[in-house]
Amino acid sequence: MSQRLETGFDPKVEGRDVIVTSVDAAIDWVRKNSCWPMPMGLACCAIELMAAGASRFDIARFGSEVMRFSPRQSDLMIVAGTCVYKMAGVVKRVWDQMPNPKWCIAMGACASSGGMYRSYAVVQGVDHFLPVDVYISGCPPRPEALLEGLMAIQRKIAHEKAVVNMKKGDGPGISAPISGPIIVRGEYAPKLRG
Repeated sequence: MSQRLETGFDPKVEGRDVIVTSVDAAIDWVRKNSCWPMPMGLACCAIELMAAGASRFDIARFGSEVMRFSPRQSDLMIVAGTCVYKMAGVVKRVWDQMPNPKWCIAMGACASSGGMYRSYAVVQGVDHFLPVDVYISGCPPRPEALLEGLMAIQRKIAHEKAVVNMKKGDGPGISAPISGPIIVRGEYAPKLRG
């Protein structure tokens, strides 16, 4: 019995590589798999954000390993930590410099609701001045929770109407199944028996 080894161009196999899809699906697929985060590390949650980029958790699996510190090159802002009123204007200015379409993750209890700081100096949630798409709870949330929040953003992007929004010039248009903010539980520590 002879063994056949295929090398080079085989017209029987190579001629059938045709993909048929809509433009919306193609654009959403590209956007979904290449979210470039703008890390806004304001406090201790930023350490968990850095850990998500390490080899153990590997945020590169989702196409988000390219942390951009320039707002003009990013499309996903991750606000990680306590935001005080003095810093809120800077965060808002960076958000305004990001090109559309853009998304936002509030990482941790302080970014989501002010956390334990019920003070005149602390903003009680960045949703007072930013349109937050995903809230991640926890103090601090684990890197796995950030990855789950990133997957929630990807699901949200996959349901957008990209071509319609490009014609209108508006921000992302979300279809009915995934509208409004998404909440991710940040407590991923294993339960101890005892």
